[in-house]
Amino acid sequence: MCGIVGYVGREEAAPILLEGLGRLEYRGYDSAGIAVCTGKQLSVHKAKGRLRILSDMLDGGRLVKGCVGVGHTRWATHGAPSDVNSHPQVSRSGKIAVVHNGIIENYAELKAFLQEQGVPFTSETDTEVVAQLVEYFYEDGKVDILEAVGRCLHRIEGAYALGILCADAPEQMIAVRKDSPLILGFGDGCSFLASDVTAILRHTRRVAYLDDGDTAVLTREGVQCYNYLMQPIEKTVSYVDWEIDAAEKGGYEHFMFKEIMEQPEALRRAVFPRIRDGEVVLEDLSLTNKYIRGLHKLYIVACGSSYHVGMVGKYNLERILRLPVEVALASEFRYMEPIVDEHTLVVVISQSGETLDTMAALREAKRLGAKILSIVNVVGSSIARESDEVLYTWAGPEIAVATTKAYTTQLAVLDLLGLYLSKILGTMDAAERRTVLDEMLLLPEKMEKILEKKEDIQYFASRYFNHNSVFFIGRNIDYALGLEGSLKLKEISYIHSEAYASGELKHGTISLIEEGTLVVALGTYGKLFDKAMSNIVEVKTRGGDVLALTTESRQEEMAKTANGVIAIPDAHPMLMPSLGVAPLQLFSYYVALMRGCDIDKPRNLAKSVTVE
Repeated sequence: MCGIVGYVGREEAAPILLEGLGRLEYRGYDSAGIAVCTGKQLSVHKAKGRLRILSDMLDGGRLVKGCVGVGHTRWATHGAPSDVNSHPQVSRSGKIAVVHNGIIENYAELKAFLQEQGVPFTSETDTEVVAQLVEYFYEDGKVDILEAVGRCLHRIEGAYALGILCADAPEQMIAVRKDSPLILGFGDGCSFLASDVTAILRHTRRVAYLDDGDTAVLTREGVQCYNYLMQPIEKTVSYVDWEIDAAEKGGYEHFMFKEIMEQPEALRRAVFPRIRDGEVVLEDLSLTNKYIRGLHKLYIVACGSSYHVGMVGKYNLERILRLPVEVALASEFRYMEPIVDEHTLVVVISQSGETLDTMAALREAKRLGAKILSIVNVVGSSIARESDEVLYTWAGPEIAVATTKAYTTQLAVLDLLGLYLSKILGTMDAAERRTVLDEMLLLPEKMEKILEKKEDIQYFASRYFNHNSVFFIGRNIDYALGLEGSLKLKEISYIHSEAYASGELKHGTISLIEEGTLVVALGTYGKLFDKAMSNIVEVKTRGGDVLALTTESRQEEMAKTANGVIAIPDAHPMLMPSLGVAPLQLFSYYVALMRGCDIDKPRNLAKSVTVE
């Protein structure tokens, strides 16, 4: 994996492929390559490292001639980053070229079989098996390339999005999807293939999403799609209505900083249309009151930052719904034999809507009889399509690998869902619910106040950027918020960082506190402020350096003990994580900036994780 772009048309393909791959750089990668049909031959070019190396080598693509081609940015899974292991992978005759996102789980078995037939392998990748196996079936001369691909698909196992070229069919490209996203684009006299719509948005806004088991043949005249039985099917064409500048930096140095600053507007989009006359209105939901009143439990399933949203949600939802709420890592859900049935609402949270672990958990929950409600950002994504109910965050495109506005809008939508359910269940005082909703409408304005003081946070980053180990501590929702703050810091600055529930300090963690250790202490939850102060004293007594996050009303009291204080506007306790996350994002950003890190594309990370 990680990024795929394909083009079939009348223009030179290579410049279009390189430009599209450039728009996918945010996904994280270690090498890049393209294959272009030049006459009856494939012209393949690959390079380890950043895309600019490949682009410079090809003079922006002008040195490669041909109007049909496919490109790829690779994030290493099988085989170390290298020119040889880069995609496209090519068959032994050079006739077949394949780009691939995902993992072929039975590649070792297939590779051994092909080697027994005398097929040589040059790379360490699982993807080369696909190229060699397609050629194996194609070489006997009794089938065309489409049927050879079909035979290959019947033998490979795993997750894959494939773009396939054949030198003998230079006017077309074949695309296949299973458990990894793949998008078709429809232009005037041309067709496109991409793993993310941002790669092709400059050329077309008309797209269709391949479903699991779908195969497509792209030509300049159009696209013919087939289901898993190779029967012709029609795909629904969607229109992308957001502007391409939403996926560009717009004068900011980094996408991450731009997206941090976009959070007030993202909150307005996520929240304002869903609050009317002091109540939550979720027109997209079809859950009946009878079903909601029959719920025994909520299960929140997610990965990474979305999991941290779920952790905040557990504290908030259990309090206002008086229902047990479990939060599970999607990668563990299938293997923990979860207690889920028709009386369980499973809330699946994913920014991309394509996270493979989360998709697998969704399917397992469905198998067990649960109803699925997903909170996602990408309209038409796989998770959205397979869910019973969907609430979109409307955050707009998020390009930086480290999520910011997606986290904030997910949290807001989850809060709205909880408030909506609380009215039907009758578990929350109506006056308090109206107070929370009134304050939710003020979140964008309060977020703007925090962002206006970004220089104060930059100052603290300048004091602490040279620390190599940082601890985040907090209680209740502050602990859940600390999980996200810690993740942001380690993701983009490569500093070792851990988050702990403050009460656990004395159960082992405090042994790691020594003179000069940085501890970020969160004290925004008013009910437990005194206990937060006690934990700060414990850290200070052992020589720790404390940077505290609290509310404006408690800033003066906190400053008596902590070495530094970041203050955020007061709000209802339920909403404090929505405000508290912004200064933690900024702190992480400025620390990474001062350490010279690649902020938008941190090492070893990808935006959409489509492998287990």
